[in-house]
Amino acid sequence: MPIELKEQVLEANLELVRSGLVLFTFGNASGIDRSRGLVAIKPSGVSYEQMNSEDIVLVDMDGNIVEGSLKPSSDLATHLLLYKEFPSIGGVVHTHSEFATAWAQAGRSIPPYGTTHADYFYGEIPVTDELTQEEIEGDYVLNTGKAIVRRFRNIDPLATPAVLVAGHGPFAWGTTAMSAAHNAVLLEAVARMAYHTTTLNAACTPISQPLQDRHYYRKHGAKATYGQGS
Repeated sequence: MPIELKEQVLEANLELVRSGLVLFTFGNASGIDRSRGLVAIKPSGVSYEQMNSEDIVLVDMDGNIVEGSLKPSSDLATHLLLYKEFPSIGGVVHTHSEFATAWAQAGRSIPPYGTTHADYFYGEIPVTDELTQEEIEGDYVLNTGKAIVRRFRNIDPLATPAVLVAGHGPFAWGTTAMSAAHNAVLLEAVARMAYHTTTLNAACTPISQPLQDRHYYRKHGAKATYGQGS
């Protein structure tokens, strides 16, 4: 299983490159094997073009390296906290994708302006509070995770599988590493559409709750109707 997990996480990282969400060595993807308490994550500062599954680092839930000769991503502590606090997720992705990062830098949540947003994210994509000076000067990466967890106190992380960290950038997650990468791609698309929407109409408001519900629940939940079914 560790080999399979590492291969899945490598593929999720490469998907970020194929989708144009990362530059140089920016960003990272991870995945978790909850039965073994192991997390596989991109190594820090390693070029995507040179990376292979052997480079993916395996750590335990305390961040101790179990397998691998490279240092894990500098965002490891954020990933680990999200796995601990969101037991339904199986993969986490962090990027600095252009439009999602722009919303994060503006300190603005992304409202559900249309049905494309509602198909994949229930309600607004939230932005965290800014970290305090004490949080920045302390365990910054862990405190980034804590800011995300605080923001999701009353939000289902699988219904809204992404967040904007104020002044920093987006995190996305899913049931697997690849689904987390998929959600990161969707987040960037929605962020780009929302930017253009507000540019065209600064007074634009979110679509109605019934329309949001109609689109979200046709793809999610026990009564989903989208696709071919079983």
